[in-house]
Amino acid sequence: MQQSHPWSRYVAIGDSFTEGIGDPEPRSPGGHRGWADRVAEVLGSGTEDFAYANLAIRGRLLQQILDEQVDAALELRPDLITISAGGNDIIRPGTDPDEVAERLGRGLARLGRDGATVVVFNGPDIGGTPVLGRIRGKVAIYNENVRAVAARHDAVVADMWALRELADSRMWAPDRLHFSPVGHQAIARMVLAALNVPNDLEAFEAEPLPPRPWREARSEDIGWAREYLVPWVLRRVRHQSSGDGILPKRPEPGVVRRGEGAGS
Repeated sequence: MQQSHPWSRYVAIGDSFTEGIGDPEPRSPGGHRGWADRVAEVLGSGTEDFAYANLAIRGRLLQQILDEQVDAALELRPDLITISAGGNDIIRPGTDPDEVAERLGRGLARLGRDGATVVVFNGPDIGGTPVLGRIRGKVAIYNENVRAVAARHDAVVADMWALRELADSRMWAPDRLHFSPVGHQAIARMVLAALNVPNDLEAFEAEPLPPRPWREARSEDIGWAREYLVPWVLRRVRHQSSGDGILPKRPEPGVVRRGEGAGS
């Protein structure tokens, strides 16, 4: 395949979203694949000596990402960097989306200092999701600020809010906080489009979902709250993180091949 982009070294930083949580794949490092691995597979398929590292760790807040991952990413001398950060801050009560975005902007300035292309994510429209739906307005304010700081620092915006497919429940993992494999696939396609890179990743074609009885839906909601929501709240109360003790799944740039994970 003829090279269709200018990048040869890609580093992804962020939290669980970039680590690939919700997209389990035993054959992938760390046991998860995710959108960033998919993007790297496409970029690497047309470029000799293409290398990819992923420093993202689940549960990380923005300041932790800035403190722990930015300099580490720059030391790897990438010419393409993606950063998704601030989401774990925004969902916490009392955080200011203006202040969070301003700190993100300072991170973008650091990431772009050596001339790398920097891709930054805004947040998805979570209006239809349980629990998170109540902070939809806060996410929208954050997104507008992300656009402003991205323009200021010449970063590419990966527009999650505009990705309307994410409103489909099949795009979300059972925990309703992370994306499913088809969700990660849709996001990978969006990122590649933002970079103007052609790809052959299969698009999601939604078939109508069968109607569910009210009692069945209610039972599923109760089961979800018990299995996922309560532990998540308890971690917040105890100041614990799902990423405690977790190391980056791809700390050094390396080759990533199509088919390393399942599916396309």
